[in-house]
Amino acid sequence: MLRSSNPILSKQDAFTPAARQYGDAYGQSPYGYHQVPAPGGAPAQAPEGRMTFDDVVTKTAITMALLVLTAAAAWFAMPESLYFPAMVLSGLVGFVVVMVVSFRRNVSPGLVLLYAAIEGVFIGMISKVFESYYPGIVAQAVVATFFAAGATLAAYKFFNIRVTAKFSKIVIISTIAFAALMLVNFVFSLATGSGGLRGGIVGPVSGLAVLISLFAIVLAVLNLVLDFDYIEKGVQSGAPARESWRGAFGLTVTMVWLYVEMLRLISYIRR
Repeated sequence: MLRSSNPILSKQDAFTPAARQYGDAYGQSPYGYHQVPAPGGAPAQAPEGRMTFDDVVTKTAITMALLVLTAAAAWFAMPESLYFPAMVLSGLVGFVVVMVVSFRRNVSPGLVLLYAAIEGVFIGMISKVFESYYPGIVAQAVVATFFAAGATLAAYKFFNIRVTAKFSKIVIISTIAFAALMLVNFVFSLATGSGGLRGGIVGPVSGLAVLISLFAIVLAVLNLVLDFDYIEKGVQSGAPARESWRGAFGLTVTMVWLYVEMLRLISYIRR
């Protein structure tokens, strides 16, 4: 059984070939759509199809589209007095949903879409706040995010990057440690009213804040490499079609993280 080291994509049965789950003895087609008769002559439920790249792309597009729509709705409809509360609440709830989806045995499309909607509010609010101080920064961050993601995908494919167990372990441990540090920093910032290690949205920029953002961007890009690798392995091993939602979820979470870090870094540069 092929398993992923990615904390979001790693599930015991995530990349188990669909044929093994439903039994090769039934002789279903490669995509699992052949119905087999159940005892007594009643038709059995059709086995689930297999994960494909097209499925992952389609579901990622759906998830990202919902995120963008809710971000736009929050941008235009949210009263200014609620910017900060909405940003904090949606960020915390989004984090909880990420944990729930990550630890569930079976991926839930509803939870994936719920995450996209909640995180859309967070993205809309944080983008609105940064844009009010640095006009044009949102467009710059979007371009930088997709450029980085595209360059990472191109490097992964054209340079035939192979993800080793050691590489995965280093990236995952670093990601978990960084997330824990940022969560503590976030709580500290709320308690003290300061920007913590990263500073505020405006004001002087420390070298440490810049280094943290650069490290976070590198880490997000490395997580994209893991996402691409695990999705590719899932398709090759015949993972169940429902795992396309998990792949889309992993990509969406990483892209959101990369965008927020680009937003921060560009704001540091523009100061």
